[in-house]
Amino acid sequence: MRKQLFKRARKLHKWLGYLLALQILAWLLGGLVMSAIPLEYVHGKHLAKRTLTNPFTQADYPTSLDNITSQVANPTQIIFEHFLTTPLITVINSTEQQSFNGLTGRPFKPPTKIQITANAQAHLLIDAKPVSTTFLKQGTREVGYKTNVWQVQFNDTFNTTLYLNAINGKVITVRSTLWRIFDFFWMLHIMDYDEREDFNNPLLISFAATSVLFCLCGMLLLLQNLRLKRIFK
Repeated sequence: MRKQLFKRARKLHKWLGYLLALQILAWLLGGLVMSAIPLEYVHGKHLAKRTLTNPFTQADYPTSLDNITSQVANPTQIIFEHFLTTPLITVINSTEQQSFNGLTGRPFKPPTKIQITANAQAHLLIDAKPVSTTFLKQGTREVGYKTNVWQVQFNDTFNTTLYLNAINGKVITVRSTLWRIFDFFWMLHIMDYDEREDFNNPLLISFAATSVLFCLCGMLLLLQNLRLKRIFK
């Protein structure tokens, strides 16, 4: 009975090994890559800033706040910020945010392609030049499929790419070759080959459960080997 159990365990262990070999390698390799690349590098913090220090003081916002807030329904927050050389006052409510020129009080017009490129360059921390500035009605997965974004690509070693909001020119996110490598191995790790976000997908759960069974079979065979060694001593 015991011999039959060990025989079946050995056979099952072998076939499970064939089934799981590539995925276990992907898990191990992915774990190595993801642990070796610091997250601040993945997020591109060494490549570009998300926000810049506001160079303006309160005196640089002479427009009437009452006039601005009257144009937004139920404002909950007011932020004094800037875009390039323009002081901005951004008013936020529960559903949206609107930016106004801090000098004139007029609604801030969406930046032009030239202004977007200049703003992306201002956020950059490395020595690189923009090679393309592209408006995307529907952003790629790199920017979470956000709508109405600008994609500014640079000519550095890491293929740095900044995504900016087309309405207010703010930097949404920074992507690079390091992020793309990390993202690829993250996809292999969680086995979500589409959106790369579902950590609880059925495929991953099935392979994880199979891997546990593979490990249990291996432990059973190890016990058999230990018993045989004791017999032949």
